[in-house]
Amino acid sequence: MKIRKCTEADIAAVGAFYDKVVLWLDAHVNYPKWIYKEYPSEISVRDMTSRGEQYMCTEGDKIIAAFVLNKDPQGNYDRGNWKQSLPPGSYMVTHALAVEPELHGKGIASGIIAFCAEKAKSEGCEALRADIVPTNYPARRFHEKYGFTYAGDADLERGFEEIPLFSLYELDLRSKDE
Repeated sequence: MKIRKCTEADIAAVGAFYDKVVLWLDAHVNYPKWIYKEYPSEISVRDMTSRGEQYMCTEGDKIIAAFVLNKDPQGNYDRGNWKQSLPPGSYMVTHALAVEPELHGKGIASGIIAFCAEKAKSEGCEALRADIVPTNYPARRFHEKYGFTYAGDADLERGFEEIPLFSLYELDLRSKDE
C-alpha cells in the first residue's frame, strides 16, 4: 500500500472513490452518515487537496482508501473530556477515512492510522484525534482496538441536526518516558 497526498490530477478519481464507498454504505449500513455527492465528495476532496490535507492510498493503479489529516477539528474540541489538555495545533485530526469495502479487515485502516501518527509526531504533535458518529460502532471499535482513548460524546457545534453529538477519541503520541 502506498500513501500519498492527493494532487489536482487525483481529485476526480478520489471523489469517485468516495462516491462508490457512500453508495456501498447506503446499500448496507451508513454508519458515518455520509451523504452521496455531498460529503465526502469531489467537492470536499478538491477543498482538502488545495489545502494539502487530502490523502489517498493505492495498490498499483487502484485507489483502496482515502482520508484527510489536518490540525482542524472542524468544531469545538474544547468540549471533549480529553486526557491531555492540548492547545489547537498540538494535535492532528483524521477525517473522512474510507477503505474499499471489499478490503475491510485487511489492515489498511491500521496502516493509515500508523501513517497519521508518524506524520503527527514528525510535526511535533502530542496526539492524534478523531470524532466519530456515536452509532458508528465499527469505527469506534477500531479506534479503541488501535489504542485510542474515548474522550466522551460532545456537541462540536457543527450544526448537523442529524448528528448532534460526536464520540471523541485520542491517541497519545508522547513517549512513555515523559
